Amino acid sequence: MTQNQTQAKLAVLIDADNAQPAILEGLVAEIAKYGSASVKRIYGDWTKPKLKGWKEVLLEYAIQPIQQFEYTTGKNSTDNAMIIDAMDLLYTGKLDGFCLISSDSDFTRLASRIREAGLMVLGFGEKKTPKAFVGACDKFIYTEILRKTDSSATNDKQTLSSTKLKSDTKLVNLLRNAVENAAGETGWAYLGNVGHNVSNFTPEFDPRNYGYPKLGDLIRATGLFEINERTSENSPAKSVYVRDKRKKAVS
Repeated sequence: MTQNQTQAKLAVLIDADNAQPAILEGLVAEIAKYGSASVKRIYGDWTKPKLKGWKEVLLEYAIQPIQQFEYTTGKNSTDNAMIIDAMDLLYTGKLDGFCLISSDSDFTRLASRIREAGLMVLGFGEKKTPKAFVGACDKFIYTEILRKTDSSATNDKQTLSSTKLKSDTKLVNLLRNAVENAAGETGWAYLGNVGHNVSNFTPEFDPRNYGYPKLGDLIRATGLFEINERTSENSPAKSVYVRDKRKKAVS
């Protein structure tokens, strides 16, 4: 994470009808990795009892509730209000990016429009989120990994074995392509560049979906790549490089 990224000013807009309050603590921590939440708003009809869970936690995180009555049955007025507010915020020119929290495909065009303006879009939603919305974001994070640890979330956070990882053809191809595109003539690729390629290929990718906290841990667990940790005279920190083991066989 660069200094510019940590200082990015973000607007956090939550669709209360399509998100659960159980994710809030993890959501706040995740957003902090990308920047500062300058605007925090949540949209819904607060006269409805189904949003009671949200009302109990909003004050703690200083999130502003925006009231939107359901004027017509079958029409999502909340989505419309959130989209209008997002465009108003976009036109102020004071933000560096948006965090859209919803599993609703109605925000697909909004995400695309914000990116067209050169701003970052982070999407947060459940695994049922339509691919169109996922693909419209720079990065999409499934909220199942943000929930507080409980018995219902355990299965989603199980660490997959090396055998299962290798049998996931989509994952293997994604990692190998990302490494190949970032590699030099010797086949070694800097892990940071590999992660950047992975995000470009698949916005919803996250090593935590496979039970690993970091990309390097996941790559190591597959057993398909060599790992090389390097240090320099100017910095005590280690730089991690990876290489497809198949490259070693032919080099």
